[in-house]
Amino acid sequence: MFKDKTGNKLTSKEASIKIVNRFYNYWLDFKLMLLRWTGHVPSHLIRRMTYRLAGIKLGKGSIIHMWANFFQPNNIEIGENTVIGDHVFLDGRAKINIGSNVDIASSVFVYNSEHDLESNEFTAREESVTIQDYVFIGPRTIILPGVTLGRGAVVAAGAVVTKDVSPLSIVAGVPAKEIGKRKNKKLNYKLGRARLFQ
Repeated sequence: MFKDKTGNKLTSKEASIKIVNRFYNYWLDFKLMLLRWTGHVPSHLIRRMTYRLAGIKLGKGSIIHMWANFFQPNNIEIGENTVIGDHVFLDGRAKINIGSNVDIASSVFVYNSEHDLESNEFTAREESVTIQDYVFIGPRTIILPGVTLGRGAVVAAGAVVTKDVSPLSIVAGVPAKEIGKRKNKKLNYKLGRARLFQ
């Protein structure tokens, strides 16, 4: 009586699980739409409050600029005094841990879910992403699932990071490769100043 999208027969129990899952996804899509609308509000205070209500763990002094987008916000944790630029996408389908005093520039995409190209069903695989303290990520960068960016690492603009980056390393390119090291090893600056209407 019931069939899945590939035409395989489903039991009533399997079908009911899929129906419940479909309605859950409708609810999640609605919630994400509200968060997307929140991203258009030119008030850091309102956005911060709404993002926390949605489940993002947002540390003291941290800022998320306008037009940010999220999946599964309850899996996203951001430390203190971190700046998330405009049009950033944080994919929370698995855990994302972002440290303190991290500077993420505009239009950065952090993914932790991708399709398994070898799967017959093209299923998703998920791996957490960790961005440690004092990391700087340049604009239009893509961070892929399972990556850890070590303390103080720098990712140049437009890079695609496919593997871990060691602390204080500077990486660039597609795929990102180490091109240097930060000379200042005693990082202790403080970020997080909110720019009005951003």
